Amino acid sequence: MKRKLLALALSTAVLACTDDFVDVDSFDEDSENFFNSEEDYQDALIGAYDLLQSTYINVLLGEIASDNTLAGGESAVDVPGIQEIDDMLHNPLNQQLRDLFTWMFAGVNRANYVLEFKDKLDFPGKQSVIAEATFLRAYYYFELVKWFGDVPLAVDERLLFGDQDVVERTPKEEVYAQIEQDLQFAAANLPTTQTDVGRVTKGAAQALLGKVYLYQDKFAEAAPVLVEVIESGVYDLVMDYDTLFENDNENNEESVFEVQYSDIEGAGFGCLQCSEGNVAVGFNGIRNYTGPKFESGFSFNVPTQEAYDAFEEGDLRRDVAILDINAWAAANPGVTFVEGFEHTGFYNRKYLARQGDLNTGDANLTNPNNYRAIRFADVLLMAAEALNRGNLDDAAAQGYLNRVRGRAGLAAVTLTGTDLTEAILRERRVELVGEGHRFFDLVRTGRAAAAIDGFQTNKHELFPLPSIEIELAGNRWEQNPGY
Repeated sequence: MKRKLLALALSTAVLACTDDFVDVDSFDEDSENFFNSEEDYQDALIGAYDLLQSTYINVLLGEIASDNTLAGGESAVDVPGIQEIDDMLHNPLNQQLRDLFTWMFAGVNRANYVLEFKDKLDFPGKQSVIAEATFLRAYYYFELVKWFGDVPLAVDERLLFGDQDVVERTPKEEVYAQIEQDLQFAAANLPTTQTDVGRVTKGAAQALLGKVYLYQDKFAEAAPVLVEVIESGVYDLVMDYDTLFENDNENNEESVFEVQYSDIEGAGFGCLQCSEGNVAVGFNGIRNYTGPKFESGFSFNVPTQEAYDAFEEGDLRRDVAILDINAWAAANPGVTFVEGFEHTGFYNRKYLARQGDLNTGDANLTNPNNYRAIRFADVLLMAAEALNRGNLDDAAAQGYLNRVRGRAGLAAVTLTGTDLTEAILRERRVELVGEGHRFFDLVRTGRAAAAIDGFQTNKHELFPLPSIEIELAGNRWEQNPGY
């Protein structure tokens, strides 16, 4: 299959695979002569799923840009782009932001490849295939609009080489409107459950739609769709939080949407997006570690003392979410490690490499730890926030918040109004620490300037468009303010 990707997406023309349902033979056909069988549609859809694996960079940077973690690494010049984002010194030449922009647009283009030919052939189950592709387009566009604001919008057609000469940035309000429309369609046409693990479901589309509403302060729209997910009975909290992020407890009842990773096929630094493994896990790892349970890594994304201290006394989540390496070494004689740059003594335990994996190729780049992109706990907290901030039902908001707190071994809250708002947002921080949401939670609630060192209001709410993309567009696009 020939994928003609816009300059925005040229660097990712590789068709790879995710867990369970994505083993695809290589092929080379002209696009217009493709889509002649159900298998063709499924293969192209798998290509659209594949770019989810590259969202490891979104998760990593979403924590490092926030007050939850520091860049870390080996030194102050280890992956300069990551260091810049940590210090709020990033610019349009930042390589990691260019990767994020390029890979997300590659995902959009792959989803649009399926949708461009959606009317060519009919077969049983086709509507679900189209709904999955539509969800994926919305997912990638949501990432793009969160990070960059106004972006080129393409619907049911690929952005092809040469389109960079005419395509313009679309106002983010219009992009959000398309995302909402896509997710409404996906929710109406996806099944409640899927036979193939990792495929999106009705609940995933509804949960993401509720999140998209929440990010626009559309509380009255967010609340009912999130409540419907909660009341569907499909999902529940995993009561043993200790096991929630272990590799043998993936795709459990708390997983609303999970990005699948595998340690079967490796990659190298020349093509990080080619890895079937979760690259962020190796970046999070303990530098030069020896000892039980964990594997070594590059010591990036190290949690701060402030993030560790944000947990209440007796919170059962703290030591599952954040590894205190000194306490771990004291409890396990023989543990050794090297302190990296900005060493805090803490590591993101949710996404640390575990021993026993194949780690094909470069072990640090091929970890099989799935990313829990949307958890039921997140849905509960989003519903609580929408009900509370929308002045809709504080009692129901308390109930959803207290379900999350109860699992953590904490007392129920009886707060209302703005006090309840603060409690919900505090709970989001400790429940979701290490999962890439913190920066955007701070931005969308107007708290970023007070929480993040170096954050400049009216600038850092968005990240700069990569300069190469502006140049490829003939310098017609305006850069985001402040850059």
